[in-house]
Amino acid sequence: MSRTRILLVEDSDLQARTAIKFLEKEGHEVQWAKDGKAAINLIKSYPIDIVLLDLVLPDMTGNQICRWLKLNEDTKGIPIIMLTVKSEVNDKVAGLEAGADDYLPKPYNEIELNARIYACLRTKSLQDDLRQKNVQLEELLKKVAVFASTDYLTGLYNRRQFEILLKKEYLRAARYKEPLTCFLLDIDHFKRVNDTFGHNAGDVVLKEISKTITASLREIDIIARWGGEEFIIALPNTDKEGALSPALRILKAVSEHRVSLLPSEERITASIGIAAIPEPTITTYEQLIHMADEALYRAKKNGRNRFEIHQTAMVDETRQ
Repeated sequence: MSRTRILLVEDSDLQARTAIKFLEKEGHEVQWAKDGKAAINLIKSYPIDIVLLDLVLPDMTGNQICRWLKLNEDTKGIPIIMLTVKSEVNDKVAGLEAGADDYLPKPYNEIELNARIYACLRTKSLQDDLRQKNVQLEELLKKVAVFASTDYLTGLYNRRQFEILLKKEYLRAARYKEPLTCFLLDIDHFKRVNDTFGHNAGDVVLKEISKTITASLREIDIIARWGGEEFIIALPNTDKEGALSPALRILKAVSEHRVSLLPSEERITASIGIAAIPEPTITTYEQLIHMADEALYRAKKNGRNRFEIHQTAMVDETRQ
């Protein structure tokens, strides 16, 4: 086992040398500081496992040093045993309130001092283990939260998380009378891709097309995998007219992308249904999605590789 690194803060040469001799005999490694300033400078530059701190020092009190150590992020976890000739209850309480982990009056029994050192170190070890487990638990909870809110294949938000986010955006837009647009996008003839080239190729199509769509959006836009080969997008602060440009941009980007596992001549296209508020017939975020779905149905019915707007037909001018 590695030796315990002890910082002894003691202004008495005689008491310090006696303590150091005993502690080193017990296998500890000791650093000695004669005053508070030296102790603080030393602890900043040297790794310390435990501090033995005299209450009365030439430049500051042990309580002041204790408070500084416990308020400092890098040193607050180091156990502190206060050593003092003062034995009044108020003095002990003041030391403990300053952050000391233990209190030992002088003259102290060396065997008791060593036992208290190990007791503090055991407590610190348990606290460190608990802190590490808490960190691991937090990391696990973050992973679980990500897993619960994202699609395993594309890494986009999943349907449940999108509905949560869209509801917030819808309520915000309705409250402040701001526009909000919803795209529902479907990859054209995706079943044929799976049947012809296999499901592995189909998965690659979903991954690459999801990245292509995302690259065509703004940072404030929200995209999710809605299910199967469908994607859904929320465009805050965007009305129907403002939705035309991103819709055309997405269709163009998808049609120009060449999927890595497909033959170079194989072309992937998409259809988009668009709905937006303000719109008198749309009073909930669920209706906004439903109207986008109806528009998507028309886009597929009218030839695919195009978009349709709720209650308004709009043909993709780039369609070949």
